[in-house]
Amino acid sequence: MGVIEIKGLTKKYGDLFALNNLNLNVQDGEVLGYLGPNGSGKTTTIRLMLGLIKPTSGSVTIFEKDALKQKEIIHKSIAYVPGEANLWPFLTGIETFKLLEQVYGSVDKKYRQDLIKRFELDPNKKVRAYSKGNKQKITLIAALASRAKLLILDEPTSGLDPLMEEVFKESILEAKNNGQTIFLSSHILGEVEALCNRIAVLRKGKLVEVGDLNDLKHLSAVTIEATFEKKPPSVEHIKGVSNIKIDKNNLKCQMTGPITDLLNVLTPAKPLTLLSREPSLEELFLSLYGESSSVTVND
Repeated sequence: MGVIEIKGLTKKYGDLFALNNLNLNVQDGEVLGYLGPNGSGKTTTIRLMLGLIKPTSGSVTIFEKDALKQKEIIHKSIAYVPGEANLWPFLTGIETFKLLEQVYGSVDKKYRQDLIKRFELDPNKKVRAYSKGNKQKITLIAALASRAKLLILDEPTSGLDPLMEEVFKESILEAKNNGQTIFLSSHILGEVEALCNRIAVLRKGKLVEVGDLNDLKHLSAVTIEATFEKKPPSVEHIKGVSNIKIDKNNLKCQMTGPITDLLNVLTPAKPLTLLSREPSLEELFLSLYGESSSVTVND
């Protein structure tokens, strides 16, 4: 049995499904990336896992215990990082760490000090003086230093700058190598690709994809943008091209798989500019789960 077992989990608010018949498991020592745009149901799933709200139907078990009925026992073995840190403004950083240490029940103080240095946090300031990113660092450091068996992370890099995001990734890989199980909810595709054994994709409360990176290679799309002197060439016939948008002399599309065939069409048209980049999650979801075959033209 897995560390987390979710069966038929549903949460409704009136007639609205926040989560609809979710079935998912997380194995011991696994890092599962829970991916989806804002509003897809990721935070609702975590609140149900933590026993903070009751499901409409279905069940969640963590360490073979009911997440709602036995949450006090479960919480002794987990550490949770929300996307928005809600801390005590009049405490200092170090006082907050001591308080959270009592909540978690244990802490690796040497590792915590190492994390404080790596995240470049001044623990002597009052929480009210911290930026959003520094508040997020406190919750991350406290959770990681607890060495909890299960880490539940909900948009954990919210507010962090790119350098600190790299420190976060290094820390999660350390936890992974330490045998800890990690449930990582994110809307950042690159983040979960770098860290996770498997990825589960949520859309409008429903699980639409689950698998390892090889299973979900189609998630590795790139966005191509090109500008021409005249009308862009036709590319809808090219395998792997989707979400095509033409605005006067500008072309934008998504590409999965080898890009050679697309370049063979674009190059003879002599593009003035040509840019490729990783798409935003919203663009990717439109391509994969929306009207991906459509072509939008604005004259």
